[in-house]
Amino acid sequence: MRYRRIAVLTVVFVAAAFAAKKKNPDDVTQVLELPKDPPMVATGATSRLLFQVSPLSGKGLLSQQTRDALKAILKANGGAPVIHIRAFVAGSGDLRRVPQIVSEVFTAKKMPLPSVSVVLAGGLPLEDAQVEIEAVSETRDTKKDVNPNGLTFLEALPPDRLVSRLGTSAPLQVTCFVSSLDGAGALAARFPSAAVDIVQTQRTPARPDTRCEAVARGGQIATRLAFTGTQVAFGSDQKAAALAYKRLDQELTTAGISPADILETHVYALSERMGTLASNTRNSPAGLTVVSFEGVASLDGGFAIDYIAPAK
Repeated sequence: MRYRRIAVLTVVFVAAAFAAKKKNPDDVTQVLELPKDPPMVATGATSRLLFQVSPLSGKGLLSQQTRDALKAILKANGGAPVIHIRAFVAGSGDLRRVPQIVSEVFTAKKMPLPSVSVVLAGGLPLEDAQVEIEAVSETRDTKKDVNPNGLTFLEALPPDRLVSRLGTSAPLQVTCFVSSLDGAGALAARFPSAAVDIVQTQRTPARPDTRCEAVARGGQIATRLAFTGTQVAFGSDQKAAALAYKRLDQELTTAGISPADILETHVYALSERMGTLASNTRNSPAGLTVVSFEGVASLDGGFAIDYIAPAK
């Protein structure tokens, strides 16, 4: 009996050793790399910039809708490099996932990462839609300028005033910030030649408001343009506001761009008070748009800002 037990144990040990030796390499736990953070500043040639707005979708949750929107953008621009993305997130999804998904998608395609602005909105003009993406791309056709006379960026204005400012210029992209989505279709119809994005900024706005900003051809803007991602002000006082501007200014300076040359500043505030604080912190920057939104990418944030500026 003792020899029999020894024989059985020997067989068990040999079988275990053989199984360990034949272990599938795929069974070994692998540590996946975290996606890289998108850059805070990205630049593109002004004459070759394209502007697109993703189609809305009510299918799936935020992650799927974000991937679908990015896929639609890349299809629309022919796979051209994307310089900047601005995402308006609605619903209960974590808007901090958007930059991560952007990084995953573009890294998988071996494309340069764009800068990313992201803000939480009150709603979008389609039921169950959780994200709408605006994209600035740079056409690959280096022999043809799509904007030979530069670009003009107009800050958010009431629709009638915006139309007046545009004059005979047909806008390339229009973004309308509204307090109610009623009449969204009629509003979009006022800009038939543009890629139009309509965003309800807050679920329960303090007062009725409709303002639209636009990008149009012409204006003789610099050879290259820089677009920044959103910088959050962590707090609700003057010190926090000043620090947010300082940090984003430093990002521009590191990229060789002077903060004094900023063309457009967007302030995404959580309240009118925070919007006033943010606008008063910087002495009347050119092209200032201040809009109250539902949230920014931090629970401690009072507002977020991003810039458009000429680059070398």
